[in-house]
Amino acid sequence: MRFWKHLLLLWVGFLAACSSPGTLDVRPYHIREVSLRGDGEPLIDAEEKRRMYGAVGVREQEQRLGIYYAVLWEDDALGEPVRVVFEYQQASTASKVLKKVQDFNADTRKGKAEFQVIGDDYLKGGRVLAWKCTLLRGDREVASRHSYLWE
Repeated sequence: MRFWKHLLLLWVGFLAACSSPGTLDVRPYHIREVSLRGDGEPLIDAEEKRRMYGAVGVREQEQRLGIYYAVLWEDDALGEPVRVVFEYQQASTASKVLKKVQDFNADTRKGKAEFQVIGDDYLKGGRVLAWKCTLLRGDREVASRHSYLWE
């Protein structure tokens, strides 16, 4: 029994040593139509219902169309404020890079930032073609993720 405990502790230590100091996970979710699918995928149905909750009229529901990005981040360093920067390009804006930013307190080690390209921004600007998300602690870049088409 003791052998397994030591092996487990060794394994946990190995995983901790291999992990990066800052992690960043970007999870996109796209709503293309006003009508809720209800196609039998419970997680997808629940997410659509959550995003459409409170939108009564067709115009309100149309304003919820677009793409939602949930950014989960973690950084154990403390002392400086955290900034999550989301840059993206849309179909009708060509090479113009648009930016959204969320700031967090210096004593925050992990969090969730939500970025949305919905409503008129989505309906007039078109779909998001490429994106890049960067986690900054002060002026230092901690982690970065980008889509396949980002240059």
